[in-house]
Amino acid sequence: MLTLLQPIALLCIIITGYLFKRGGLFKPRDYRVIQVALFDLVLPGAIVYSFATNPHDRSLLWLSLFGFIVALIPVLVIFTATRHSPVTERAFLMLNASGLNIGCFCFPVVQAFLGAQAVVPAAMFDIGNCIMVAAGTNVMTQTLLHIHPGKTLAEQGAGEAPTLPYTKPTDKDAKRLAHRALRRTILKGFVGSVPFDTYVLMIVITLCGWSLPEWVAALFHPFSNANAFFAMLMVGMMMDLPASKHDTLEVLRVLAWRLPFGIAFACAAWFLLPFSPMIREATMMCCLAPVAVFSTLFTDEVLGNARLAGFTLSLSAVISLVLMTGAHTLITAGLI
Repeated sequence: MLTLLQPIALLCIIITGYLFKRGGLFKPRDYRVIQVALFDLVLPGAIVYSFATNPHDRSLLWLSLFGFIVALIPVLVIFTATRHSPVTERAFLMLNASGLNIGCFCFPVVQAFLGAQAVVPAAMFDIGNCIMVAAGTNVMTQTLLHIHPGKTLAEQGAGEAPTLPYTKPTDKDAKRLAHRALRRTILKGFVGSVPFDTYVLMIVITLCGWSLPEWVAALFHPFSNANAFFAMLMVGMMMDLPASKHDTLEVLRVLAWRLPFGIAFACAAWFLLPFSPMIREATMMCCLAPVAVFSTLFTDEVLGNARLAGFTLSLSAVISLVLMTGAHTLITAGLI
């Protein structure tokens, strides 16, 4: 029972953020302040602390590749399967039905069930996952659906078409300018993501066989402690119940895509990966993690509907907690 207290506490923080907003203690847009602090300061600090306090074997970089595949496949499948749906629905699905909330949700849950050593494989898995959730998914969504960065779909006149209007350039100069704009968008998406840049730096340190000094761990320890709290509080501040039947259906569609993918990838992690049971179970739990916090950020930028993304994250967090607990119980009982 004690192992459940930490993830349940995360859900309580979400509820607290929501109630504080409903009570007027937080203004509707105050979450943006925490958003900046979380993505540009707290989460990068938590990543550095994880690498400074736990040895990261190079062989675990295979988990990074697995994490990348787990986050990439749903985006491509959803894009293909929804080619006749309106662009707003496609964008919401692509941004929220793929990617996993590892650093802010899975780290404390895995640690509660398996101990501090299980954070190491979870962090290595998150390196690949972070390539997508911190930038890749947003860049792919904007590129594939021809969405211009900096404006919401409503501001760009999105209608019932599956993508925004796009005319493929024909002359040489126009193609060169289009390719340059695409490269600029991709580069800005990745380089502009502080958590992604932090992971890249940590990968370089791991490959070089370097160890971070103890003072680095001491310096970034407060960031690690604040990570889950800031993330869940922000989600609660963003969250609102679905305003219409259409919004409810949007959330259900996201869950209908996430659950089969999550269970399938979790089974692959447990039965196919060539690692110890502890590493495979930690990876299995990562595959069952809820919607990434980054999804709320990108949904707000693309659709201007952060509240629905926050509600989706909160609901998926409850479901993920149940799935993770069930998977751990089955493994502990020797049933799988």
